[in-house]
Amino acid sequence: MKISILTLFPHYFDNFLNESIIKRAIDKKLVEVEIINFRDFSKKNNKQVDDTPYGGGAGMVLMCEPIFDAIESIKTNDSLVIMLTPDGITYNQNIAVNLSQKKHIILLCGHYEGFDERIKTIVDLEISIGDFILTGGEIPAMIVTDSVIRLIDGVITKESLDSESFTNNLLDYPVYTKPADFRGLKVPDVLLSGNHQEINKWRKNEQIKKTNLKRSDLGAKYESSIHKEN
Repeated sequence: MKISILTLFPHYFDNFLNESIIKRAIDKKLVEVEIINFRDFSKKNNKQVDDTPYGGGAGMVLMCEPIFDAIESIKTNDSLVIMLTPDGITYNQNIAVNLSQKKHIILLCGHYEGFDERIKTIVDLEISIGDFILTGGEIPAMIVTDSVIRLIDGVITKESLDSESFTNNLLDYPVYTKPADFRGLKVPDVLLSGNHQEINKWRKNEQIKKTNLKRSDLGAKYESSIHKEN
């Protein structure tokens, strides 16, 4: 899989791509990540990529030409172009799973007042990471990249992925490690029993309880999916 990130601040990603699971996935050649400065595609002498908005108003707007040229220089028939914008659909695990199955995704990071509306004509998907405003699209691009890479075969064990939060609309079950008793806070007896059938039953029940308590919206989706199966 290949992920291309178009940004005005390529060094923003230096540490992100050189640490932990992301670095190991790149080193194993499970994924290729390229960072492209779309300022390099400006035809202006000063490499300008933004200008004032028609009709007046605050801020500067990212121009069409350099972004069109940057995307067209790397886009293939296998590419999915994603704009990171508050206008987009809210990102979630289901979208991450879908993106992890693509051959090439292009992430377009915004800045300033926003994108010239015509840029959306060469975009396949608009994504928002939540109802708040950031200074640019770099952090959302990292979030999408991280969430997608960890789902690629060979990056993380399937067992770990199967038990994670949001799988089957449930949050993850509680986990514990040594010591079994810390300041009177004890690990549940069932986890020390060695009875894996009972452990799995306990974990599933805890997932359901935790989800209903903290995310009733997900709990309702889970109950709905159970009824459909039956």
